[in-house]
Amino acid sequence: MNFLAHIYLSGDNDFIKIGNFMADGIRGKQFENFSKEIQKGILLHRAIDTFTDAHPVFRESTKRLHERYHHYAGVIVDIFYDHFLAKNWTNYSEEDLEEYIARFYQSMRINHDLLSERAKGILPYMETQNWLSSYQSIEGIHEILTRMDRRTGNESNMRFASEELKEYYSQFEQEFITFFEELRTYSKQKLMSL
Repeated sequence: MNFLAHIYLSGDNDFIKIGNFMADGIRGKQFENFSKEIQKGILLHRAIDTFTDAHPVFRESTKRLHERYHHYAGVIVDIFYDHFLAKNWTNYSEEDLEEYIARFYQSMRINHDLLSERAKGILPYMETQNWLSSYQSIEGIHEILTRMDRRTGNESNMRFASEELKEYYSQFEQEFITFFEELRTYSKQKLMSL
């Protein structure tokens, strides 16, 4: 899953959201350098990633992309699934998506000193380009994938992946809906056990 899903699956605790948001940049036992609530977010992120990578529905989605995108297929599906979360937001939250996103950015600014250096570097771009809001449209997904492709020196070809999103849109969406119900249940249980 990508940023929006990770943040959403953190529940209402801003510190768990912070940990979950910045977890990709925290290696090994470095998470122990943060407060207990932020640690929970980091550990939840890792658990979500493990659950996702092993899930047969997620794997079904990535199979459609393997031939063209190889090991980037999972990254692309993470982005696609965030699109479907944003698109179907009202099925998962009573709060307006734009208000939810604004609250998240505000929390990141208020708690800026708690962020890792990597997260501090990402946040300004994320906010000014409004990545979380751009997940709602195929055009926004295309922009995100193009930026990610540039970071790989255009070797990943991710900039073309919106073609598959359009071609297999209903299949990806159905897979997301099935998968996300299971992931939400798993994440709630995992969070209670941390």
